[in-house]
Amino acid sequence: MLNLDTHILLHALTGDLRPAERRVLSADQWSISAIVLWEITELAQLGRISVGLDDANVASAFARVQVWPITVDICRALGKLDFRADPADEIIAATSLHHNVPLVTRDRNLLASRVVPLARL
Repeated sequence: MLNLDTHILLHALTGDLRPAERRVLSADQWSISAIVLWEITELAQLGRISVGLDDANVASAFARVQVWPITVDICRALGKLDFRADPADEIIAATSLHHNVPLVTRDRNLLASRVVPLARL
């Protein structure tokens, strides 16, 4: 199981993955933090992305993706993070940390973490 950050999920849905990302994602099941749903909604409302939760590709992808709820344990894991970023990225990273699921991301803050399990690209 892999945990995808918002942008990796969007790149996967639009076919804009790098070869290493495509290889890693094709070999395992996907999961996302529930905050990714909120981020997609916000990005669509701001006009920064052209897909939204009602888009057919997005809806189809969610049928195959594990969605992790934001729980008390994930919020506790926020205190174990070794970086500060926007709250959504912190929740995504804490989700990977709590569930010990490798995170797939391009975000430099997240990639620099020494505590968050990261997918090997």
